[in-house]
Amino acid sequence: MGHCSEQRTGFEVTKDWNGADQVAIRSPRGASVRVCLHGGQVVSWRNHRGEELLFSSSKAIFKPPKATRGGIPICFPQFANCGTLEQHGFARNKIWAIDDEAPPLNYGDNNNNKASVDLLLKPSEDDLKCWPHCFELRLRVSLSMDGDLSLISRVRNVNGKPFSFAFAYHTHLSVSDISEVRIEGLETLDYLDNLSQRERFTEQGDAITFESEVDRVYVGCPGVIAVLDHEKKRTFIVRKEGLPDIVVWNPWEKKSKTMTDFGDDEYKQMLCVDAAAVERAITLKPGEEWTGKLELSAVASTNCSDHLDHPGRL
Repeated sequence: MGHCSEQRTGFEVTKDWNGADQVAIRSPRGASVRVCLHGGQVVSWRNHRGEELLFSSSKAIFKPPKATRGGIPICFPQFANCGTLEQHGFARNKIWAIDDEAPPLNYGDNNNNKASVDLLLKPSEDDLKCWPHCFELRLRVSLSMDGDLSLISRVRNVNGKPFSFAFAYHTHLSVSDISEVRIEGLETLDYLDNLSQRERFTEQGDAITFESEVDRVYVGCPGVIAVLDHEKKRTFIVRKEGLPDIVVWNPWEKKSKTMTDFGDDEYKQMLCVDAAAVERAITLKPGEEWTGKLELSAVASTNCSDHLDHPGRL
């Protein structure tokens, strides 16, 4: 994982093979998370058996300023190419700082029995030239005793005028075979199809399954959805707050071959399911703060049926 480390309260700071700082968090039962300070990006989430739950491409470029293909990049203040900034905004390409003096969360995220780290991003002079708004973007990454992963982001307007932004946790889930995966919880919802100039459609299926490229923004989504991996008999439970949309993406075969940092056949082992605020921008007045939360759990599929009916922990 690295050749140099520094122990901090609740986490360990290491350096990867490129010399970039990473934060390692471990639960007493063996689950672990690694967060790269380049991009504030979760690059690994393992369960107590050591199984990697997030996808990272074997061809990923782990060197700034290129964002790493995989894990959970932070998309801010723009999603995709819907604006004048670089793809998915600049937050995923910046160096974040460990925030030892993070202010308390405004609502009850109970950090008891959780190991966590707080990160902070502020705009550089170059950032202000291309996006002239002063902000503080805070990220808390936490790992529960049971190995559940939670990310809480806070954006504060420290500007003298309002600004608007988009946000997404660009979550790359590791799956056994995309053709054996289904998403439940998005039935009957409207979505914007990025393969059809963002035309609006209504989901007709009982669940979302995959037979070709998919790039959609589901809008007005419930707080809990499930991603079922039949071959692994594992289900990801995705819980979210403050993020009304879910982005679903798999590049499939043809597009995979056009991406230099993605293997030709790797689309079979991944699926992006992003908690996001994309359709409608979030607007903050001076001094206001927005909070968006994502919680990921990986459970045996036989135990997942109650999660959609009784969202529980969030």
